[in-house]
Amino acid sequence: MNPLKNLQELEAVKEFGGWLKRYQHASSTCHCEMTFSIYLPPLAEQQKVPVLYWLSGLTCTDDNFRTKAGAQRYAAEHGIAIVMPDTSPRGDDVADVTDRYDLGKGAGFYVNASQKPWSDHYQMFAYINQELPALIEANFAVLAGVKSISGHSMGGHGALISAIKNPDAYRSVSAFSPICHPISSPWGQGCLSTYLGDDPADWNAWDATELVKSGLAKLPILIDQGSGDQFLAGQLYPQDLQSACREQDIEINVRMQPDYDHSYHFIATFIGEHIAYHAEALNQ
Repeated sequence: MNPLKNLQELEAVKEFGGWLKRYQHASSTCHCEMTFSIYLPPLAEQQKVPVLYWLSGLTCTDDNFRTKAGAQRYAAEHGIAIVMPDTSPRGDDVADVTDRYDLGKGAGFYVNASQKPWSDHYQMFAYINQELPALIEANFAVLAGVKSISGHSMGGHGALISAIKNPDAYRSVSAFSPICHPISSPWGQGCLSTYLGDDPADWNAWDATELVKSGLAKLPILIDQGSGDQFLAGQLYPQDLQSACREQDIEINVRMQPDYDHSYHFIATFIGEHIAYHAEALNQ
């Protein structure tokens, strides 16, 4: 029996001795066709390897990180796989707001929506933390349960809440320019109110800062943030997360990088350091 029979391979590219592949599959969680990319390092041809999950930001797909960040080179050197899911459900039947870049397709916000019509498909937290890892572990040469998570912007928010809400599932967590306090962010307020309803009390379970305040966080947190980021003051609020972690005695390292912006130029500059950070935790 072909173990990949439920996956449709869309692309395979040789990179740094390993393979960058892209797949589509029918998701039982999001009730639509979902796409993800995976980089398998050369070591995966000899033995099972640990996995880093990367969550991208608003308007992105799995394609942005794999073509712009330069992460595959470092993943090959450290012998870890990288899984890059899409940022939201896709398809003609999936709810969307066509004139909004920060809501709907491309803006799933990595929550489990509770409001119709969004709840039919927008179950991204369950997809990222349950369905996708099970699929990856069943079909590729990766170690079961040996995984870390990272992301950018909205994806940084997703990485943080995934690690905090699943404290035993990940070996390490990091983020670039994450939305740290979405209940205070216009981006977060717009998506959380739409997906979860109008009661702000229901949003706290999907907010990294509020989750830390509740005492759930266990893992150390690494964040790189550019001082020249155009969204820093009005959307991201790393200082709120930093304060909450200090109050709860959670280790957090917020590295303010002078003059860097919100783009993949910033991510590409420091992604090697993040890969090394996760590789150390994954290979213990």
